[in-house]
Amino acid sequence: MKLHSVLLATAALACASHASAQAKWDLPAAYPATNFHTVNLNQFAADVDKATGGKLKITVHANASLFKAPEIKRAVQGGQAQAGEILLVNFQNEWQVFGADGIPFLADSYDSAWKLYQAQKPLLDKKLGEQGMALLYTVAWPPQGIYVKKPIQSAADLKGVKWRAYSPATARIAELVGAQPVTVQAAELSQAMATGVIESYMSSGSTGFDTKTYEHIKYWYDTQAWLPKNAVIVNKAALDALDATTRAALLKAAAEAETRGWAASKKENTDTQEKLKANGMNILPPPAQLKADMAKVGDTMLKEWLDKAGPDGKALVDAYRK
Repeated sequence: MKLHSVLLATAALACASHASAQAKWDLPAAYPATNFHTVNLNQFAADVDKATGGKLKITVHANASLFKAPEIKRAVQGGQAQAGEILLVNFQNEWQVFGADGIPFLADSYDSAWKLYQAQKPLLDKKLGEQGMALLYTVAWPPQGIYVKKPIQSAADLKGVKWRAYSPATARIAELVGAQPVTVQAAELSQAMATGVIESYMSSGSTGFDTKTYEHIKYWYDTQAWLPKNAVIVNKAALDALDATTRAALLKAAAEAETRGWAASKKENTDTQEKLKANGMNILPPPAQLKADMAKVGDTMLKEWLDKAGPDGKALVDAYRK
């Protein structure tokens, strides 16, 4: 009997040590495998595998195949997935600071977007920590412009247009310009254009090319309105369960993925605009009236955001504008 107990205990210890020796993580993402964010994620997973000698294996599930975009954060928080990639602005209604990089014209270049991230990061770390998660890294999307079926001169030309909304901010822009907001996530965007559910939307050249927007919409106004960020988040319990060496390797790979991702975003911005042009997209600077109208939209939305965001929002904007 004693021998049997000893054998069982030994087997249990062996299982436990194997569990700590190798961890397998799922990382759901909302964008296609070919998107630069997902390419970067797969490189990150490969780097972690190599750096940990296979002790931590991360499987990236692209194109909302494991969880839909709005479900990923909750899945990570609840431990259904150990890590995940989210678009921060999608969660603005939960906490306004998540949407700081979706305020039109607050940060309208890569340099200003990086500066905004540095002001936002301590707040993100604190909030995610309270929710049982941690931030691994972020990568900005290329600057956002307006895709529309017809040439436009001002915001008034968008009145009544069926406009894709994917976040509180994009829905609010629609309201302010008199467009008709329709909620459509990235994975359903191509179909929504093909079936006439939407006629216009704001996004990057990257999304436009990924979704073959040029097959349905022929004009893109390069307003450089904002650079929203994807964030790769991790369940805190899963992170804490890693041994110190594995955890350090993960965090180092994450820092490298952040640097590589921001550089890839800049290249993507140039490359996809060229590809869109080659496929018949008219890429235009915003006419003066449109630019002035959208700047007013930005001012209104910043004021509204500051009212809702309270002291956190004020601290963030003050730190950013220093």
